[in-house]
Formats: sequence, C-alpha cells, structure tokens
Amino acid sequence: MNKIFRSCLCLLLVLLLAACEKTPQVQTTDGSAAESQTETAQPAPTEAASTAAPAVHEDFAAKVTLDMASETLKQEVTVKTFVDGDTVHFHVPESVMPDGVLKARFLGLNTPESTGKVEEYGKAASKFTREKLENAVSIVIESDSGTWNPDSGGERYLVWVWYCPKGESKYRNLNIELLQNGLAKAYNSGQNRYGETCLAALAQAMNEKCAIYSGEKDPEFFYGDALELTLREIRLHAKDYEGSKVAFEAVVTRNSDGTVYVEEYDPELDLYFGMTVYLGYGLSGEGLNIMNVGNRVRIVGTLQYYEAGGTWQVSGLSYKVMRPDDPGNIQKISEGNPPANVLTTADRYVNGKVDIPGEDEAWDYAALVLDSTLFMKDLYVKSVKMTDNKSSSSYGALTLYCESDGVKVTLRTGVFHQEDGSLVPGKTYLHKTIDVTGVAGIYDGAYQIRLLTQDDIQVHP
Repeated sequence: MNKIFRSCLCLLLVLLLAACEKTPQVQTTDGSAAESQTETAQPAPTEAASTAAPAVHEDFAAKVTLDMASETLKQEVTVKTFVDGDTVHFHVPESVMPDGVLKARFLGLNTPESTGKVEEYGKAASKFTREKLENAVSIVIESDSGTWNPDSGGERYLVWVWYCPKGESKYRNLNIELLQNGLAKAYNSGQNRYGETCLAALAQAMNEKCAIYSGEKDPEFFYGDALELTLREIRLHAKDYEGSKVAFEAVVTRNSDGTVYVEEYDPELDLYFGMTVYLGYGLSGEGLNIMNVGNRVRIVGTLQYYEAGGTWQVSGLSYKVMRPDDPGNIQKISEGNPPANVLTTADRYVNGKVDIPGEDEAWDYAALVLDSTLFMKDLYVKSVKMTDNKSSSSYGALTLYCESDGVKVTLRTGVFHQEDGSLVPGKTYLHKTIDVTGVAGIYDGAYQIRLLTQDDIQVHP
C-alpha cells in the first residue's frame, strides 16, 4: 500500500512540473499573474543594452580628395597674411593676380568675427586656421568652378583651402575641418562641389556639441558688460560706440603726462590703428604698471570724443586688485612689445587714401593711423613757431613746418629743455634736415605728427 501511495505521489509531481514548464508566468504591472508569450521568460534588458551605440566620429576633412585633374582652378600658395578664421591673404603668381596677392575667403562657411566686433569662438577659429596653415608643408587653393570667383564685395576670392600636414602625404580640406570642429556656421554650405560633405561635417559638429554648438562659454571670450571689439572697429565706427564701454587689445607705445598711446596691427589693411587712452586718477600701483610702455594689454574703458584734442580717446580704466580676472579690469597679456614706428613717406601721410572692404568711400591714410607710431625721414624744416603764451601748459612747445619731396608736413613737439633748464629754441632745427619718430596726430582739423621727446628728432649732420 505504501509503495502504491509513493508511486502515485511521484506521478503527481511529474505532472505538476510538466505543467509549469509549459505555461510559465510573469508579473504584470498590476501585480497579477499572466501567461508568458514566449516559451522561456527573458531577462530584463540592462541599461547598457538599451542604449544605442554612439555614432562613430568621422574625419570629413579627409573624406574628400583634392583632384588635381578636375576642371577647377588650383594654385599652390604661401601665406602672406592671416586675417581671421575664414580669410587669409596668399602669395600667388602674377598670372593669377596682377599684384601677386589673392585675398581668399573660405567657401561654404562663416567663422565667428574677430576683426570687428569680437564674437564667441572667433579667436579660436582664427588660431585654428593659423595653426593648420603654419604647420603645413604645402597649401593649395581651389576654385569652385573653372574661374577664380570674387565674393559679393569684389575684393576677396572664394576658395577651398587644402593643406598637407607635416609628415603626411594627403591634403586635408580646411573649410570642412573648420565645420567639423564646430568653429564655423553654414554659409551656402550645400551650394557647392563639396556641399554634401560640408553639411555632414556640420551635422556631426552639432550632434557632438563642438565649440559654438556646445552651449558652453568660450574660455577665450570675456563675458562682461563691455563691448568686445577690435581697435580697427572702434576707429572706423567710433560714433556708433560713443559713450559705450568698450574692450579691446593693443600695445602701449608711448606715455605722455598721464595719457598713453596704444596701437594694434590690422593684417587685412596692413596698417596700425591707434588710440589715446587717458589714465586719469582711477589707477594706481599694479594698475599703472599694467599700462607700462611695451605691454600688450586688454583695455576696458569708455569711448569719448575729446574736444580739446579733436580726436577720440578711451578713459575710465580700472583695476580691482582683489579681483584680477574681473572682465571689467584692464589686464596685461604680454610685455616687451616694441612700437611699430612704421616707415612712412610724407606723401603717403598727407595724400594717401585707403580702400576698406565694406566702406563706401576711401579713407585718408592719416585718419586711419591716428595715435599710432610712425617714422619719417629727410624732412627739411622751412620754418619754426614757438608757443610764447607763458600761461599755457604748452609754453615753449615748437611747431615745425617741414617739406619732403614737395609735400608739406607739420610737426608738433612737446616742451623741450636744454641741460641748463632753458627752453630749446626753434633755431635748433630751423633749416635743418631731420628724421623723426612720433605719433600720428591732428590739430584744428589738420594732420600733424606729435614728437614727445627730444630723442624723437634726429638732426642730419
């Protein structure tokens, strides 16, 4: 009887196990049991398994190939001048451009500004372009068709820029590389021979949140209440910024009784822009040291028209010792920078004109270089006038009326003293030929050159 009972019990257990394997159950969201839709219940997916694999980063700048046999024009070049992230001036044969220089504007993109109003990532784009081309063993520019095509302004030519890095044999497309690194925005990116790749590179930069698409602050941009500009922009459009707080970089070149002169080179126009900076009484100690001659500085102040001097100046500078990184502070960038002292002929200074892209009319050369330093040779002093008003702070200053190759140039000196303390008389320079180092200036609407010390005048033997 026991044997029969045990046999029946075993048979019952086998039947129950078979039933469980046939209809396994899983838990529903409401906690009740439900019949599985599969023969074997599957484990829940892990977080890693449920996340799509990241897209593979592609080097689009290397995916396109420079085809030297295509119908487009191509020319191996060297760099004359770096302007900004998407503009470079190249040396070319005279068969390409009569003056031997092609002013190139990169096709398919716009990099943020760094020559006028300074924008976020503008400096980064400029540095990127410079770094790639400075370290290239070869640079080739390519047109988009069978001709060199000018941009809408007519001054620059639209090109693709290819460069071969050191140690490599394959050319890379710099236009596309700027896009894929998030250092440029689209500009007719799809309307050209490499349009599909341009758009793919741009899409990848956006997806990977590179640079201007990152949503992060540019570490090289100052996020203060001042307008980040270049000295060129301030000089060309001073009235637009009158009374505004502006910030720009420049080299301190001269110091004269609490006023300093600063200047900054503009590669596109190949000249120096200058500005007068009034130190006033808001600076002391380290702040004044920052504004020493030879320092390259970031200047933050208010732009004003100085009626007495007939020119523009920046004033209201400040330096917070306990907050050296404050974006409202002046800041020293480097030291040991010499003044330009640009060799300038009298004719260029007095009669020269400069065409500027985007400007309706040519500018007087002298107006552009106001407050920058220059060097002029072989001036013959025809007459001299001394300021004889003893109540004037300029008592004893000299005005030298000179001529060079038939062109008249006016010089204005500071108050010079001889070793015995007496004033330097005008006859010291009268009817002499001199070389001068000074600052471009203006007085009563007429251009002149300011000579701040006696060392600024070298009399010919």
